[in-house]
Amino acid sequence: MGEFPKLDETDRLLLAEVQIDNRQSIEALSEKVNASPSAVQRRLAKMRASGVIEADISIVSPEAMGWPMTFIVEVGLERERIDLLDAFRDTMRNLDEVQQCYYVTGNIDFILIVSTKDMRTYEEFSRRVFSENPNIRTYASHVVVDCVKSGRQMAVDGSQRREA
Repeated sequence: MGEFPKLDETDRLLLAEVQIDNRQSIEALSEKVNASPSAVQRRLAKMRASGVIEADISIVSPEAMGWPMTFIVEVGLERERIDLLDAFRDTMRNLDEVQQCYYVTGNIDFILIVSTKDMRTYEEFSRRVFSENPNIRTYASHVVVDCVKSGRQMAVDGSQRREA
């Protein structure tokens, strides 16, 4: 991780606002954070360039795309050689079904969030990706019944985030 610029109160207010809705106009943001539109533009550009703001994205409904099934998958590797870890990471990055992939500590090596059309599609995916991979020692799949909370919104001041 690189060096990030020091954030002042105006930066933090801007970050809170764009996490709720990044399509707000510069003028609307400038009113909310009590800064000029040009200052807001400069601050946002600086935070994007430095990586404080990683991405400006739209969250697409999995159901709308025909991928309503979500699975949490725990994966344990047979060997943790660097080349094998890198190969697994690269594979996960390139699979459309894998929404998130975390390298973790503990009894397993990775936790994945996977989306598919249905159980049959997940079974085919798990066979192709996990069962046929000789470096996967074990994997356990958990079907998500209900998504209670999902997101990447960060608290910007150490306290609670404002509700949208």
